[in-house]
Amino acid sequence: MTTLTLFILLFVFMFLGMPVAIALGLSSLLTILFFAQDSLASLSLKLFETSEHYTLLAIPFFILGGAFMTTGGVAKRMIRFATACIGHLHGGLAMASVMACMLFAAVSGSSPATVVAVGSIVIAGMVRAGYPQSFAAGVICNAGTLGILIPPSIVMVVYGAATETSVGKLFMAGVVPGILLGVLLMVVIYARARMTNMPRQERATLREVLTSGRDSLWGLLLVVIILGGIYGGVFTPTEAAAVAAVYAFVIAVFVYRDIGMRQVPSVLVDAGKITVMLMFIIANALLFAHVLTTERIPQQIAETIVSWGMSGWQFLIVVNVLLLIAGMFMEPTGIILILAPILFPIATKLGIDPVHLGIIMVVNLEIGMVTPPVGLNLFVTAGITKMPIGAVVRAALPWTLVLLAFLIVITYVPAISLVLPNLLG
Repeated sequence: MTTLTLFILLFVFMFLGMPVAIALGLSSLLTILFFAQDSLASLSLKLFETSEHYTLLAIPFFILGGAFMTTGGVAKRMIRFATACIGHLHGGLAMASVMACMLFAAVSGSSPATVVAVGSIVIAGMVRAGYPQSFAAGVICNAGTLGILIPPSIVMVVYGAATETSVGKLFMAGVVPGILLGVLLMVVIYARARMTNMPRQERATLREVLTSGRDSLWGLLLVVIILGGIYGGVFTPTEAAAVAAVYAFVIAVFVYRDIGMRQVPSVLVDAGKITVMLMFIIANALLFAHVLTTERIPQQIAETIVSWGMSGWQFLIVVNVLLLIAGMFMEPTGIILILAPILFPIATKLGIDPVHLGIIMVVNLEIGMVTPPVGLNLFVTAGITKMPIGAVVRAALPWTLVLLAFLIVITYVPAISLVLPNLLG
């Protein structure tokens, strides 16, 4: 009865148009008041405790670092380097755009930020070079999803906090799938470009490749600092996020000099707004997860599914379908915090690695970012291109099918996700 009430209230509130954070918090509050034994005093204490989770402290620092990198000219330098490397191939500018998304994803940790930073530059450039606008929009909309798969990833930090899984292992597990997905998108672009004779750029000289690579090196070193520092035992993921924020500030202001000291306060305010919004969702979602745990709902569901004799591969089908549906209607952070506490104990009992489950969830949420009605990347791309949202959805659809094919591979070939974490111990 408690479980039914909790989820009915959540879906009713969301159907009425309430913001996800308020729907999560209000459904949890009403369920506790009428069905649970907790007092309001313990509820307020729990709300505060969930917000000061040490792992979650990494989120504002990663957001701040991404804000400095996005506001500065880091994306422009990465696009120049990617174009110099592969722009001379058929569909080279489109492939370079995907490569630039991969590189920028490694410093931003956010999918919409990747679409904005790269798409606002390359989509117009692709159209001027002779590419159809719909093709350019579809490529960038989907390639931008790499922002939450290639580390550092804010979504991975949230999953790690919700399930007590090592964030460092999650970051390393995202490297190979992220590169693989980027390469897969580029292969599909190349095949389509050869069939339709899409434009090619002039081959860049070796000097241009080296110069552009040197210019983008300072931004790319951020990834080395984060992953190298975590796995070298120099600092924790949360400390790595703080170091990344300071490094991004120094690079943007004193090395690249794309931002003056007068602009720094506005960058801090923008990062603060995003942080407050995200942490409000997280606090309410963790309260929702607290009700689930208190009522032993995940354990009961796990015991029921195990008693059915469901195998691991069958359970993963259910996980993918559930996450794909949820991704159409909710924001990734909320989905992680609601469903991870339910799916995690079941996966553990069925022998599924928690890190592998985390990567599966992230790839599903990538697809959710490009599926209507609330796929955030669709709206960001529409804002950049001034295209109607329906046209963006149609443009993104063929590339979304590539993501779905990739999801099947990642789900049933766990070695892709686990090779680096296992190799590094």
